Amino acid sequence: MSEKVVIVTGGSRGIGASVSRKLGQLGYTVVVNYASNSQAADDVVSRIAAEGGKAVAVQADVALEADILKLFEEADKLGTLVGLVNNAGVVDMSQRVDEMSVERLNRIFTINVIGSFLCAREAVKRMSTKHGGAGGNIVNLASAGSKLGSPAQYVDYAASKGAIDTMTVGLALEVADENIRVNAVRPGIIDTELHASGGLPDRVAQLQSKLPMKRAGTADEVADAIIWLMSDQSSYTTGAILDVSGGRSILP
Repeated sequence: MSEKVVIVTGGSRGIGASVSRKLGQLGYTVVVNYASNSQAADDVVSRIAAEGGKAVAVQADVALEADILKLFEEADKLGTLVGLVNNAGVVDMSQRVDEMSVERLNRIFTINVIGSFLCAREAVKRMSTKHGGAGGNIVNLASAGSKLGSPAQYVDYAASKGAIDTMTVGLALEVADENIRVNAVRPGIIDTELHASGGLPDRVAQLQSKLPMKRAGTADEVADAIIWLMSDQSSYTTGAILDVSGGRSILP
């Protein structure tokens, strides 16, 4: 049980895949969580193994509490949980609020907010010194949308990420003296598959000329910030929300 285990939810693609690979390079045993795309998760695991790391793919839908419990039980078999990256999240098709259905809203908030809370709950139960753990780190995925609102596109997604901002600060203070640090990264326009899943596959190309740095960010750039927050180099950092947005989130 000497292995140091980190769970990355939504770890099979985009930012999650990049974080998983970088954690594997640092010697962690990585639990690459995925909802449905087993091939993508297996590819990440294979790449980590090819680079000398250790990883396993575990299917679990973070919209379902039973799946989350299974995910953490599988992690327990591998060693000691020392970290959680709450990366899993979804958007829906671009819509105004007056067009949104209750089914859409339930899906967004169940996955993006409740799923993150439940994963954090299970991580704290294992890592907190109050529960006999040795400590660890939680990094949540926020979004520049929480500050910008994403009008006429994804106000529901932006609102769900606003909840993640609040969760990060509140949980950080709650467990600060239990040897758990809780932080978040707030990405801006990042070149991943998320935009296509929201029906806007050309969103990066359409927006990059309007961005302060005139380009989108990469999954690796966000992952590097997450790795720093997971590391001892940020040992006095908790409750922080680190903008990785190329300046977009501070536009007037």
